[in-house]
Amino acid sequence: MLTKRRNNAIEGFHGKKIVVDLVFQQNDKRKPVVIFSHGFKGFKDWGHFNRTADLFAEQGFVFVKFNFSHNGCSVDNPEKCTDIEAFGNNNFSIELDDLGCVIDWITGIEETKNEIDAASINLIGHSRGGGIAILKAAEDKRVKKLVTWASVSDFGDKYTEEQIEYWKQNGVIDVVNSRTGQILPLYYQLYENYIENIKRLSIPDAAEKINVPFLIIHGTADEAVEFEEALNLNNWCASSQLIDIQESGHTFEAKHPFDKQEGDLENLEIVIKETMKFLKN
Repeated sequence: MLTKRRNNAIEGFHGKKIVVDLVFQQNDKRKPVVIFSHGFKGFKDWGHFNRTADLFAEQGFVFVKFNFSHNGCSVDNPEKCTDIEAFGNNNFSIELDDLGCVIDWITGIEETKNEIDAASINLIGHSRGGGIAILKAAEDKRVKKLVTWASVSDFGDKYTEEQIEYWKQNGVIDVVNSRTGQILPLYYQLYENYIENIKRLSIPDAAEKINVPFLIIHGTADEAVEFEEALNLNNWCASSQLIDIQESGHTFEAKHPFDKQEGDLENLEIVIKETMKFLKN
């Protein structure tokens, strides 16, 4: 029987709550912790993430997933992007700080102190969340293992000079959530924050510094983050290994909502199986 504590609202550093889920077997045995970070325009309950949390908990992990504080979702509505201004004012520094807050929270709460092994903190990140997880693993010695799914390899190469100039002149660019059709603002402060904090936010530099075991999983047919980015990460990090999922896309063929999923989930099953095997060894 799994214990599920959903939608815990914890304090962040940037004026908004971070909403966190916790799934584990309550048996007074200390278990390794897995903290999952979602990607751009994502949220903690997207697609298969709830099912994945259960699968990891059944295999003896404490699984933690959360909404970044400025992903546009709220405490009252954690599955829909309703806080458009928060989304527009998000940046990589905020997300990196949010992940640190979640690590602080799970290692510090009294009620689960007998359930978690604070010496075994492991990170999984998907897409942009993979980039955030890489940065955190490089700067936080509490992280013992790292896994990325379809991760970006650089935050600084996503826009052309023309796009950046337009962004600067107008103060905002629009991005479309292809799933919902929402048009969302992205304010120029994101790029400014990146430039101002380039040393902390450089994924290539962070990957070179990582010395904990690092598993990179990426689909060779990823339509959002090219497979070449996985090759980059694997080249930069001496402690990494790469698993390529042949002909698989950015979400490994998973969709939202998951309860209406159609089609073959073999690739997703491989991703979860290989991740569990890596974290257990």
